[in-house]
Amino acid sequence: MKHIIVIGAGFGGLKFARKLNNTKEYTITLIDRNNFHQFQPLFYQVATAGLDASNISFPLRNIFRASKNVRIRVEEVTAISTIDKTITTPTDTLSYDYLVLATGATTNFFNNETIKAHSFPMKSTAQALQLRNQIIGNLEEASRKTNVEDIKKLLTIVIVGGGPTGVELSGALSEMRRDTLPKEYPEINFSNMVIYLLEGSPKLLGNMSQASSESALGYLNKMGVVVKTSTVVKDYIEGNVILQDGSNIGSHLVIWAAGVKGTMPEGLINASISKSNLLKVDEFNKVIGYEEVYAIGDIASMESKKYPRGFPQLANVAIDQAKNLADNFMNQIKGKKAEPFEYFNKGSMATIGRNKAVVDLAKPKLSFQGFFAWFIWMTLHLFLLIGFKNKIIVFINWIYKYITHNQSLSLWYSTLARRKD
Repeated sequence: MKHIIVIGAGFGGLKFARKLNNTKEYTITLIDRNNFHQFQPLFYQVATAGLDASNISFPLRNIFRASKNVRIRVEEVTAISTIDKTITTPTDTLSYDYLVLATGATTNFFNNETIKAHSFPMKSTAQALQLRNQIIGNLEEASRKTNVEDIKKLLTIVIVGGGPTGVELSGALSEMRRDTLPKEYPEINFSNMVIYLLEGSPKLLGNMSQASSESALGYLNKMGVVVKTSTVVKDYIEGNVILQDGSNIGSHLVIWAAGVKGTMPEGLINASISKSNLLKVDEFNKVIGYEEVYAIGDIASMESKKYPRGFPQLANVAIDQAKNLADNFMNQIKGKKAEPFEYFNKGSMATIGRNKAVVDLAKPKLSFQGFFAWFIWMTLHLFLLIGFKNKIIVFINWIYKYITHNQSLSLWYSTLARRKD
């Protein structure tokens, strides 16, 4: 039996391991720093108190409890040796016949150490919970203040990055400001709470159609979000967001959703790594320069005529690459030819709030917005969640919020509270 080590239990790594689960030809070691799979598209709902972290997480050992060939290791991979065909963790060294990298992406602060130190990213459930705690902690502090300027800085939220994460987070916070927070904090004047969404390019949702971008902008404007496109954040100093044009925004909470870069252990040659810190792969997801090393999902950069800069970093891409790679491993055993990966774009979507979403379909090429788009968004995300229990709990939470207009998990842990500015 050949040994495959899979690093990362996101959409790609998990799908690959499940696809080869209980096969007699391969043993698989699935390594992740967490013992659970995280459903990244709903991190923003954890951060805004709509869902609990456990609702969008599923234990890996539970998924593979009946598996005969998949084993779980909860560790961080510190180095790779392609010469010895080993990976190193803080406690062990493991040998492999094949290595599959599915480590995903982390927040890209574009080498700005000040922003990195003082802003809040949202690339894990732990970071989403930390952000939720900071939001509620700022509200608690604002409820005790009497100076208007101090209150405004505590209430003002600046979100940097107008992709799906920034748009969805802006909409959710706006609904909290309108529906939930005035009831829970009657002593606070929420006209002082301003939500900024800053995007460096000329449009929101840059990978979506112009119609969807304009609809998202219209929804956010109506919801009272201050959207500034073609706006670049230069620095963050003493509670002030400094913009490239010299102006500034006073805020004690900056959420950074402006970019990502690959997460990669040490040991791979620079020629295999792109400028965005992604691994260059061929049409079979094999890392350029190696024979037994593969990469799938957000960490992989596969160029094509239609996508010269690589495929979009979406869950569908990671899942489809995982399926194709697993099929090729089985084809290898059967003596069949490997099939190149082809990306069939199904479309993209983003939700802005209650009854508000935008959807772009690839075939037929169609864009639509509003309630139907919102319903499609909810249905798809429920379908993609792992575990029947999680699907039911998330559905109940969504129904509760829809009927009551209230969030259900506005808990604050004072021992975790910290101000980063």
